Parts: sequence; C-alpha cells; structure tokens
Amino acid sequence: MSGISLEELQLATRNHGMPLEALRYDVTPVGLHYLLIHYDIPAVDPDAWTLTIGGRVASPLRLTLDGLRARPAVELTATMECAGNGRARLDPRPVSQPWLNEAVGTARWRGVALADLLAEASPLDDAVEIVFTGLDRGVEKELEQEFQRSLALADAADAVLAYEMNGAPLAPQHGFPLRLVVPGWYGMTNVKWLRAIELVDRPFDGFQQAAAYRFRVDEDDEGTPLTRMAPRALMLPPGIPEFFTRARTLRHGEVELTGRAWSGHAPIAGVEVSADGGLAWSEADLGDDAGRWAWRSWRHTWHPRAPGEYVLCARARDEAGNVQPVDAAWNVGGYSNNSVQRIPVTVTE
Repeated sequence: MSGISLEELQLATRNHGMPLEALRYDVTPVGLHYLLIHYDIPAVDPDAWTLTIGGRVASPLRLTLDGLRARPAVELTATMECAGNGRARLDPRPVSQPWLNEAVGTARWRGVALADLLAEASPLDDAVEIVFTGLDRGVEKELEQEFQRSLALADAADAVLAYEMNGAPLAPQHGFPLRLVVPGWYGMTNVKWLRAIELVDRPFDGFQQAAAYRFRVDEDDEGTPLTRMAPRALMLPPGIPEFFTRARTLRHGEVELTGRAWSGHAPIAGVEVSADGGLAWSEADLGDDAGRWAWRSWRHTWHPRAPGEYVLCARARDEAGNVQPVDAAWNVGGYSNNSVQRIPVTVTE
C-alpha cells in the first residue's frame, strides 16, 4: 500500500470494502456491502425516470418504475465481487482502487427477470448482444461517455433488473432506481442507474467492454474479457486484533475458523484450511447450500500444535474443478487475483 497516488487515494475514499467481520452474515447489510463507483452518483427523479428496451427488437418497450414493480417479481440471493479484488496484493501493484480481499458482498435482490422483458420485446434474429447503459457519466481516454457494458444473449438468462436490495429500495450508491444483476459475474457487469437496454447485431466495442476490464499479461496484450468470478474462500480473522496493525493474537487451545466461499463458474465443492501459509491442508466442513449464486459458509476446528507464529489460509474449489491458487499470476489491471488470503496469527500460552 506504500506509494499510493493521489488518484488512488481519491478512489479509495469514495469507495469502500466489506469489513471481514461481515462474513458472519448470510446476507451482507447494505452499509457493509462493498461499493465501487466509477464516476459520480447521478441525481435521479423516480417520477421522471424510464427504462427503454430497443435496438434489434420487434417491439420496443418504455417502462416506468411503477410499471416494473407491477410486473411479476423474482428474488435472487447473489454474491458480487469486484474484478479488482486482491489487486493490492500484487507486486508491482497496478494503479487503481487498492483492494485487499474486501471487495465482495452478498445481497438479496428483488426485481424483474430480464428474460421476461426480452421475450416481450421480441429480439430479432440478427441480435447477438445486449448493451446496458447507466446514467453515470465520466471521461475515459479524453472522451466523455456513459458507463456501458454488454452481454451475449445466452449469458443474460439468469439476469435480474433489481429495484430492491435486502428488502428495501436500492440506495443511491447501489444504483437507484434500477440496476442490472448478473449472478456469477464480476461486479462491473452489474450496471447501476440503468436507463437503457439495446440489442445490437455486432459485438459492442465501448470503452468499458473493449478496453477496460480485460486480463492482460503486459501492455501490448489485447487481453481477454473478464467474465465470471474465480473461486475464492475468505476467513473471518480469528482472535484479538492489535490496533492499527490488526495483528491477531490467540490463546493456545481449540480455535474455530469460519468463513465464506464462492465461485461464478460452478457450485462450491469444498474448502481447505492451512496453518502454515499453504504447505499442508485440511478439509473444512461446508455449511448449508444457500442457493446457486450465494456464497457458502464453511467451518474448521484448528488445534495449534504449540504457542508460536502461524499463517492461516483457506482455499476453495468448485464442482467444475477450478481450485483457488496459493499465488495467482500478475496482470496489468490487477484483475481476478484470487490468491489465498493470508492471516498471520500469534498463539500465546
């Protein structure tokens, strides 16, 4: 975290991560859910706001917030993680929001199934992607633009247009009055302050799609687009923290380790825990399945062999065979760094 730039400091002070203590909650309280805002929070008059669905469709739609609320509602509990989570652990550290492990949260979303609205709009045969446009605006590469992302039609099957979060209307910072929620995908996909949905007949080449949020091994690499969340397990730091350094101290004896695990590729199949920085591993017990797109709790009883210094880690694996690495590969944007969390602890007499 040393040598942080003014730009990074400005980003860090307007955005915030989820305190790891919030891993206790099945659903993250709104004020503790991680938050990343690219530009400014737009001012929205809900009485004047509308959502348009157009482009390559036979029946364009214009919908009000009341009109959306009057339609059949769906609920979805989903974990959402920033694609840059873990960036600050890379060396050299890419310049951007300096996340450690905390850019994640799980919420209960309520809204309208995107698939239902698309069926009503009747996509034309040549439609290949859906472009989502938010009301937030900013400058990228000296060009003013709105925040826009796209999805292939097949990738939007489980998406929800959400107007509630945890049983209440969306907070301004979380996309009021409407946001896209695409379960399993990194957070940038979930466009906030949604104002327009357009079906197009060619791949979308806007900045946030074609230039940003791509995994690039060097500056000359065109990169590959970021999509689904890689498997990750996080541990609730045990013991007593020291002020400022947050160093952890435990008394010698039985220790209950707990946390959450998730993957956007497949359900979690297991979590392992290490007390030596990732050399030896023990299987943890998984909690109840909270739904395909929600993180899963885990628990492990650790018996330190003696007082001393330890480094606790946890790693997840999913049913598709993806395993969280001890160390992940460096990349230009600092994206998808799902290397294991390391918690140094001191066990005392």
